[in-house]
Amino acid sequence: AQAFRAHEMIADLMLFARPPKLAVAECDLGAIVRQVVGELGERAAERSIAVTCDVGDSPVVVPCDATQIAVAIAAVINNAIEAVRVNGRIAVTIDSSEIVGERWAEVTVRDDGPGISPEVRRHLFDPFFSGREAGRGLGFGLSKCWRIVTDHGGRVVVNNVPSGGAEFSISLPSNPPAV
Repeated sequence: AQAFRAHEMIADLMLFARPPKLAVAECDLGAIVRQVVGELGERAAERSIAVTCDVGDSPVVVPCDATQIAVAIAAVINNAIEAVRVNGRIAVTIDSSEIVGERWAEVTVRDDGPGISPEVRRHLFDPFFSGREAGRGLGFGLSKCWRIVTDHGGRVVVNNVPSGGAEFSISLPSNPPAV
């Protein structure tokens, strides 16, 4: 188990030292989200956490590296699973918008956990930073998410939900940049 943990840590370090070349193709973001939620369903069920996935039936196509975007989305959902109490809830949705003539697709992960303190928020995307107790996290999940999303020209926005919990929104440009 420790060898796998060390391997994971080295792989995460390499993401920052030498980011992989993105294999960008037109991908259905909804299919990626459904796949990630399906893969993490058992882990959530072990803690009696309900994960809902409302991505609609229409494809939301974005130019991206599907493998890398799946890693970014999984990092946010894993973070929510760690933050939410037993019998908690996590909702994953997709929305599309247009801002100043540019189309964006947004994956939102909302949980009913404790939210994010101002102290933790300042370091949320820093490599090696973990808001959990020692030994519970490597401190790469959200920093890896941020790196992948920004490499795609997107952004990650974090908010506390007024009724309790946190909301992470991953926004990706859904139309290719002009040449």
